[in-house]
Amino acid sequence: MNKKTKAFIYNFLGFAFFFSIVYFFAARFTGLTGLWIPLTSAVVASLLTPKFQAITYMGEEKLFMKWLFIKGIKEIK
Repeated sequence: MNKKTKAFIYNFLGFAFFFSIVYFFAARFTGLTGLWIPLTSAVVASLLTPKFQAITYMGEEKLFMKWLFIKGIKEIK
């Protein structure tokens, strides 16, 4: 599996994880109804989810991660 595919899968799984949690709490503990629950969940999840990106650097493909709660950009092996 190449690094771009891994980055896509990691981005999807991270978003799905945070979206599910926020959706549950928004539906259960707020007064939001209808389309506002998934919209709120999508916005919050996109802010909380770590971002993964595959980059070709010096002829080698590398996977990097940036997250709100970690300072800087980290290389994933």
